[in-house]
Amino acid sequence: MAINALSSRRAALSRLDSKGSPYLYVLPFFLLFGVFGLFPLIYTGYVSFNDWNLLDGGAHQWVGLANYREMLQDPYFWNSLGNTLSIWVLSTVPQLLAALWIAHLLNHKLRARTSLRMGVLLPNITSIVAVTIVFTQLFGRDFGMVNWLLGLVGAGPIDWQADTWSSHLAISIIVAWRWTGYNALIYLASMQAIPHDMYEAAELDGASSAQQFWRITVPQLRPTIIFTTVISTIGGLQIMAEPLLFAGTSTPTGGSDRQFQTIALFMYEQGFREFRFGYASAIAWTLCLIIAVFAIVNFLLTRRIANEE
Repeated sequence: MAINALSSRRAALSRLDSKGSPYLYVLPFFLLFGVFGLFPLIYTGYVSFNDWNLLDGGAHQWVGLANYREMLQDPYFWNSLGNTLSIWVLSTVPQLLAALWIAHLLNHKLRARTSLRMGVLLPNITSIVAVTIVFTQLFGRDFGMVNWLLGLVGAGPIDWQADTWSSHLAISIIVAWRWTGYNALIYLASMQAIPHDMYEAAELDGASSAQQFWRITVPQLRPTIIFTTVISTIGGLQIMAEPLLFAGTSTPTGGSDRQFQTIALFMYEQGFREFRFGYASAIAWTLCLIIAVFAIVNFLLTRRIANEE
């Protein structure tokens, strides 16, 4: 009798362990996410419905959607949104194309191939502050190396910070230089998962290297390309450090005429320069919704590709 009771107890503990252990393993993540992720997100949403100013001792008043209505009528918001999208396009498209080309090269048999693969990641692990400061000097108006090189071919010096398009191009180059190698390694890992038999069959059929790349490699990388596009988009929409440091000052206006102020900089300006936490929270939630839209599009595209395959 005692043996049967002991066996039943052990069986119950075994079932409890097999069913409860997985939840205990993932519990620390959900606790950290709840404290540092979910709670700030919900609280920011609450703040966005208030007229919240720290200069008034933290006093706040419920204003409903007033902050969102003001934001939609604020030309500075639309200017920052346009700047953000412009920098995102100028940095993401060349960056991913270059990463795809670099990954294709690294996928071949090269001397010191391991060193080259490690080398393409160096820009990503370099301090973003150091990188931006160096590039700011390179794009200097009077003594920058870029203008010196342009002078060698007869082109006049460019004030990279003064004009909208020149500043967007310079910042995009900084972003692309830092993240191209990272995306190249992601593409390289996916390329190595493609069965080599497909290339051998294409080679027997007389397909050139370019035809193999566009008709085998690129179609097989479609999910990875979508993934890197969405990740780059999320990072591009939140870009802040590069334009802030590119201005050469601590002011978050993005130039004298706000020519390269992004949404993140505009949010920072309203929250920590104007101390309008309610308005800044409305901007933050709007940015969050924009990013969520891109995430949903990624999910739909990925599911469609999976169904086609």
